[in-house]
Amino acid sequence: MLNLIAWIILGILAGAIAKAIYPGRQGGGIIATMILGIIGSLIGGSLFNLLYTGNLAITGAGFSIPGLIVAIIGAIVAIFIWSLITRRSAV
Repeated sequence: MLNLIAWIILGILAGAIAKAIYPGRQGGGIIATMILGIIGSLIGGSLFNLLYTGNLAITGAGFSIPGLIVAIIGAIVAIFIWSLITRRSAV
């Protein structure tokens, strides 16, 4: 349970930082930022786990500075994918 809360807090922080870093207007409110941050934390943690161990497992980034960096990168990827999906549906 404590790990889940840590992932949520890390995801919220990573989502806010990624949204500030990502160029352009993304839209969405605080809830969208939180959700994309949490998804990004899972994406970043899973990709890091794949590169580090060679095994693909769904895992969140650890609650540390390197974990935050991985989560931010994952959140940027999630924001990019989200912008592709919403751009195509708006056309």
